[in-house]
Amino acid sequence: MTAQPIAPVIPALARPGVRTRTKTGPVRRLPVAMGPEIPAAADDVVYGFGRIDASGRVADRAITSVLGWQPGDRLTVTAAAGVVIARREPVGMVTMPARPYVAIPAALRRRCGLRPGDRVLLAVLPGQDALAAYSFSVVDQALRAHAVFPHGEGGWS
Repeated sequence: MTAQPIAPVIPALARPGVRTRTKTGPVRRLPVAMGPEIPAAADDVVYGFGRIDASGRVADRAITSVLGWQPGDRLTVTAAAGVVIARREPVGMVTMPARPYVAIPAALRRRCGLRPGDRVLLAVLPGQDALAAYSFSVVDQALRAHAVFPHGEGGWS
């Protein structure tokens, strides 16, 4: 008599192609560096990261939950100089979908130089009921203009 092979026991989370829904974690504020030359971070801004998909959608469930935007809310989406801003307004031309994401129209993505797969820094301003998505080129320019970067053989400027 030949023995039958035993099928491996693999949990659902580890099986390729099987996705499960997970709860988002709490939104945490970024740690703030202290020092006389470092400006204080604003307490009224929450940061996160997102990736633009092929349809221009940017999703970060924890970030959108901070704003409390609901499916059907009207949003006005504008863009300038590498920054896309979405605000909840009754006359907005974009509708918040059932899933928590913000869709950036193609014309605004082109204006900001954003392409599918690009990551963006998300800044939520709950007091202004707004979300800003900064391209990493804008973040890089800001850091280079205001931050100290290492250069050369492990030295700091």
